Parts: sequence; C-alpha cells; structure tokens
Amino acid sequence: MSRSTLHERFVHFIGQPPMQYLAQWRMQVAAGLLRDSKAKVIEVALGVGYESEAAFSRAFKRAVGVAPGAWRSGRRSGGDVPAAP
Repeated sequence: MSRSTLHERFVHFIGQPPMQYLAQWRMQVAAGLLRDSKAKVIEVALGVGYESEAAFSRAFKRAVGVAPGAWRSGRRSGGDVPAAP
C-alpha cells in the first residue's frame, strides 16, 4: 500500500493523520508513566520513542500545556494541572 493510500484510509477510519495519532498516543502513554511510576523524565522520553529529553519535553508541553516535571508534580500534589491528551 502506498503512503498516500495509508494516510487516506487512516484518516477515514481513525479521524486523524497517522503521525498526529502517534504523537497523541505517545503523550497518553507518557502521562501514564509520569503519573504512575518514579521513572525519570529521560526514561519516559526514551520509553515512548523520543531520542532526547529536550525533544520529548517540548512535545509534551505543546500537547499538554506544561512541562513533564511540572505535570507530574501537579498530578501528585492534586494541583490544578491540565489533563493529558
């Protein structure tokens, strides 16, 4: 199957492009790891497919609105932090 056909079918059935879906899925998994484990941010980043903590932190902040460490701290303290995507 060609890339363009895959893209069209993916959008038709899932409702969003494959890369957007992948990015959202990565952030959901990362948010769960940040919330439920004591893994370092770099370990979470590597675990969800990012090659650097900086790239992951930028992507997480763009998706969620706050940095991963701040999101984790807010979740654990019951603070007012945005929900993960």
